[in-house]
Amino acid sequence: MSNDATAETSDETTADETTAEETTAEETTADETMAERMEVQRTIPADAATIFRVLCDPQGHVAIDSSGMLMAAEGEAVTAVGDSFVVHMDREALNDYPLGRYDVTVSITTFVPDREIAWTIRGKIRPQIGHIYGYRLEPADEGTLVTSYYDWSGIDPVWKEAGIFPIMSEGGLRATLGILDRTIARGGVGASPSA
Repeated sequence: MSNDATAETSDETTADETTAEETTAEETTADETMAERMEVQRTIPADAATIFRVLCDPQGHVAIDSSGMLMAAEGEAVTAVGDSFVVHMDREALNDYPLGRYDVTVSITTFVPDREIAWTIRGKIRPQIGHIYGYRLEPADEGTLVTSYYDWSGIDPVWKEAGIFPIMSEGGLRATLGILDRTIARGGVGASPSA
């Protein structure tokens, strides 16, 4: 009977150790994902539909950019996953990588009208990077709670190994939300400031 008891204890210990190892692995993966994603929030005193229109408009992306890199855009407002438009960029605005002027294609990966929009950037660089930018909109007492996020957890391993991510700072995300608020207050993209 003592051999059976020993065998049972040995099996239980192994099961407990396995569970502990699985939990640790899951926590590590969750921690890594959180470390590879930034989110910032701001309540904007406007309805979600008004904000979403700016986020769907290629000119809206240029208007709310806090980095100074987005110079102009071409294309129609996006309406579905898979839609895209071209943005003319100038990396010299950041003075970090000597890329000069170049074009990228913004490709929509998530589209839930008046709730969420996200996209990845496609360019000439290979392999494609695979980082995601997006916004979630939720009703709030004084308007809409806007969450801006930047996720580089799914980038190509070549870029992970390069150690250059994140390429956007939390301050940059926050500033973009401030500019989005100001853009909405002025009447949206292309509107003249009210006197």
